[in-house]
Amino acid sequence: MTNRIYAIGDIHGELEMLQHAIDKIASDGGAGAPVVFVGDYVDRGPRSREVIDFLIEGLSSGKNWICLLGNHDRMFTMFMESTPRRDPRLRIEYSWLHDRLGGKQTLASYGVDIEARPDTMHRQARSAVPAEHIDFLTSLKCSHQVDGLLFVHAGIRPGIPIEQQDSNDLIWIRQEFLEDSRQHPLLVVHGHTPVSEARHYGNRVAIDTGAGYGNQLSTAVFEGTNCWLLTDAGRSALLPDPAG
Repeated sequence: MTNRIYAIGDIHGELEMLQHAIDKIASDGGAGAPVVFVGDYVDRGPRSREVIDFLIEGLSSGKNWICLLGNHDRMFTMFMESTPRRDPRLRIEYSWLHDRLGGKQTLASYGVDIEARPDTMHRQARSAVPAEHIDFLTSLKCSHQVDGLLFVHAGIRPGIPIEQQDSNDLIWIRQEFLEDSRQHPLLVVHGHTPVSEARHYGNRVAIDTGAGYGNQLSTAVFEGTNCWLLTDAGRSALLPDPAG
């Protein structure tokens, strides 16, 4: 019998969407179903703190969940260091507090004054953010492999063996991965680059549908490399379409 596994796209502080996704999974596969979260739990949405609490509590209660690291999660932890660091993969004109990235919304969810100076925000955040949250995020791995599937946040660098992939690529890569139509050793399931609806491109399945921008949070179920999107009405087949 083929094992069943679920995947949830980029959450970005949208707690209610996350809870609804978990409810759909429970209806389809039961409360103990295995779930992979592809990262980006924070930023843009209003309830990043509560999303992290939800994940930590679920894992602590024995849920069969795998949480992967996203680039926004890493930017958050870098900001939280004693001397804030800027992620080296960010565009030079950006910091995590740039309005396009949503770091301020994350800090607001912890009660930080986001109208204050950056150094004041940093000082407040160091007091307000539980160490448990940072420990959780910094402990996350960048990939999960099972049954012909590779779950990552952003993608892989084509042509490089899976075991030699760079963590920066796994959480940041875009065009080099997205524009490559060759088959990979495994079917890659990823988020990071939003699409209007979850899509199966033949060599990869994209499940970030823009929850951080007010759009839906997508949930997929895999049985081997067969794939379905979970909807309120049940499963909808997600068939390979290399043309996208």
